[in-house]
Amino acid sequence: MSDAPVQPSAAPVPDRPVVFVLFGATGDLSRRMVLPGLVELHARDMLPRGWRLVASGRRSQSDEEFREYVGSALEEFGGGAPPDWDEVRGHLTFAGGGFTTEDPGELLDALARARDELGGEVQVVHVLAVPPTVFGPMAEAIGEHGLAEGSRVVFEKPYGTSLESFEELERTVKGVFVEEQVFRIDHFLGKEAVQSMYALRFANELVGGAWNREHVAQVQIDVPEDLDIADRAEFYDSTGAALDMLVTHLFQVAAQVAMEPPSDLRDPAALLAAREAVISSFRPLDPDEVVLGQVEGYRETEGVDPGSRTDTFVAARLWVDTERWRDVPFVLRTGKRMARSAQQVTLVLRPPRGPLMDEVEAPDTIQVSIAGAGAVSFGLSLKTPGPVDFGLSQAEARLELGDVPGGEPMSPYASLLLDALTGDRSMFTTEQGLRAAFRAFAPLQGERRPDPLPYEPDAWGPAEARSVAAPHRWFLGQ
Repeated sequence: MSDAPVQPSAAPVPDRPVVFVLFGATGDLSRRMVLPGLVELHARDMLPRGWRLVASGRRSQSDEEFREYVGSALEEFGGGAPPDWDEVRGHLTFAGGGFTTEDPGELLDALARARDELGGEVQVVHVLAVPPTVFGPMAEAIGEHGLAEGSRVVFEKPYGTSLESFEELERTVKGVFVEEQVFRIDHFLGKEAVQSMYALRFANELVGGAWNREHVAQVQIDVPEDLDIADRAEFYDSTGAALDMLVTHLFQVAAQVAMEPPSDLRDPAALLAAREAVISSFRPLDPDEVVLGQVEGYRETEGVDPGSRTDTFVAARLWVDTERWRDVPFVLRTGKRMARSAQQVTLVLRPPRGPLMDEVEAPDTIQVSIAGAGAVSFGLSLKTPGPVDFGLSQAEARLELGDVPGGEPMSPYASLLLDALTGDRSMFTTEQGLRAAFRAFAPLQGERRPDPLPYEPDAWGPAEARSVAAPHRWFLGQ
């Protein structure tokens, strides 16, 4: 972390002391995302003065050992420890022995000590950075040991692996918590650039006026990854690209793009209602409009079934049955071991009307990079400079959102942990929205699921995926 002062957020900092209980504290997700996000909130002075992190894990270790672990995670993924690291260390404790309905391990004692140290009424936020298969048992254990009342609970994605498993998990969770306590995280919703689309659309008539079927021919949501799955092969082989990314991140970004204007952007209930309404308008996927792929060499990966049919790539055409987007295809693509990593939303505009309509060779575009702090680009047709016959050339104007004055971007997990702390559920998925998403996804889990097609590593997926974006090209790569 930089030693430079950080611009404080306008979000109110709660006065009530808080204890974050982090399950799976030494796992990959915690190390990469959760721990750096929490320390970022501290560095921004966005946590109450009284806060503790009680980390839960199966093996025993001392508080000091865990603090060293957090320090190494910050060096690797958080830009380094903050200047007041000695103070932060004192907020971190570890409770080993696991946590089940039969045996709470050391957690209850560690939590009781944290409550005593903080004094007064304490807000407890449970963060479940654990495999989705244990969401249900973990929720039941929280209830069994009296830790549910008044608390909040953050679940990772995927929250369910099918409509049926989602409903089963929801019944289990709702046996312990009420909906207002439940925060189902999808970290793409916490990205600065995803949230910046609200301002881009609703505060700028130049863009907002074109945000409909009259002006947009196609929407592309493209998240290629050059990473492989070697470090989580067992999980990935039981999940695949479509389940890991399409029904989660890409559907949620599609909803952000497609939703109707909420009555009040600052009202979490209004924002949730607008997003849920449009997800309910997602037409079930047609397997004939989906291309699955499997990167060559995947089956030789340790931990992968030699006969695996798991997809490591998916390109799909999604239809949004609202008046605003009727007949406009949303084309979604993601995969592993692709030519590059990027995260981009592209609105492909219709051809212009008027005297130059037959001379424009490529469509204009509005592109939003949702990677990192994000960027907004406009692809335009302009006069070719110079003393030549009047002709057109393609050009791009780009604005880095991190350069916008007045603040400093937050990481997605810092943003979402703060929302969970303050009780703002607007950037989290909901029961109704996830149910609608799994209904739209269900045809890909049936008999008509296409077989994955092979593709070479460091490429753009199977050649057949080009048809999904037709008559246009994919604006990332090909």
